[in-house]
Amino acid sequence: MDNVGFYPTFLIEMVSSFNRSSSAYFTRRSVSFNSPSPRVLAHRNNWVSLSFKVAIVIWVFITIFLAVGWGYMSVFPNFGKAFSHRYGIPEFIGSNGSCDFSNGRWVKDDTYPLYNSSECPFAERGFNCLANGRTNNDYLKWRWKPQHCDIPRFDVHNILERLRGKRVVFVGDSMSRTQWESLICWLMTGVEDKSTVYEINGNKITKQIRFLGTQFSSYNFTIEFFRSVFIVQQGRPPRHGPKRVLSTLKLDVLDDINKKWIDSDILIFNSGQWWNKGKLFDTGCYFQVNGSLKLGMPITNAFRIALETWASWVETTVNTSRTHVFFRTFEPSHWSNPGVCTVTQQPLSETKGHEHNEFSDIISEVVSKMKVPVTVLHVTLMSAFRSDAHVGTSSDSPFVPDCSHWCLPGVPDAWNELVFSYLLGNRGNFF
Repeated sequence: MDNVGFYPTFLIEMVSSFNRSSSAYFTRRSVSFNSPSPRVLAHRNNWVSLSFKVAIVIWVFITIFLAVGWGYMSVFPNFGKAFSHRYGIPEFIGSNGSCDFSNGRWVKDDTYPLYNSSECPFAERGFNCLANGRTNNDYLKWRWKPQHCDIPRFDVHNILERLRGKRVVFVGDSMSRTQWESLICWLMTGVEDKSTVYEINGNKITKQIRFLGTQFSSYNFTIEFFRSVFIVQQGRPPRHGPKRVLSTLKLDVLDDINKKWIDSDILIFNSGQWWNKGKLFDTGCYFQVNGSLKLGMPITNAFRIALETWASWVETTVNTSRTHVFFRTFEPSHWSNPGVCTVTQQPLSETKGHEHNEFSDIISEVVSKMKVPVTVLHVTLMSAFRSDAHVGTSSDSPFVPDCSHWCLPGVPDAWNELVFSYLLGNRGNFF
């Protein structure tokens, strides 16, 4: 057989031995009946011989391949993990074949935090709790552990390379801005020349500015934040409306800066913290649909309409074959009573009802009905345990306690780890 010259000697001997025995067998069988002519018999035997040679060689190589592979993985069980970690592709699938990122627990991990806020110019002073006098730093040493799998430590250099030429956009409230800051600070740990990372317009981070954009010039990508606390458009009241109506939320009209969100590769939304009586009705802001005031509409109903407006915009405007869209669920606060903020030393052992939230449920329901792929970042449960990670009195305004926002480093880092878990892991292959 001319084509097997590259096979090992023992395989050729095996095939040749099998060929001799099979040829003798078929020769004996042929003599017992009306034997064909010698030429036909030779042709038939040659064809059978060739077929068996090919089949045996294939079978032997498959057997050896499986045996060697099994043996290698038995002797070096961490090879697969090492390969995955090397390329920033985590092994998320557990023994039962599933991984629920939203359900799990916080585990102590002394390899955290991911960065030092004091070394990151994009971390707001108000969120740098250690710099603001917090003495307990145990809150920095916790890692989110989903059930049935692990989220490994990502290789920041690998992430930087994968983001080359891309545009990451965050849209939402101050919680979104915190996640924006967290991602920049994390990625900057892999940048040798920190001066190559800068705010596009030279702006300082403030609470009210509508746009902040950070350029990673060495890698040619941006991470941007657009302040849009309601996602939909807030405007003036209609003429001849009640005096108590000072402004309206147009639930059927997306924020007027939405065109700036479209041309992105990763698009992450959040909303919910401003959807409360104090931020709306107490300030004279009411709902409007199709030009009509809806003075008696419950806030949750209005939030659903606003989310449906957003969903329709994504379906008709965003190219989801290019842009991976996320919507992050509600992040629970931990106020003991109105105005009373108690920051614990350790994460809670139970969520005390904070794991459920109407806004989070609405987000999940609206996204589930969408015609295009959108990923819900379920952070409500994971954040509900972290009463230890809020700013509290460790802010730049210590006389104003804060049990809503989070220290950096901290919980928002885990949200970003979830983002890249979806982008790089078994849930998808974005890059």
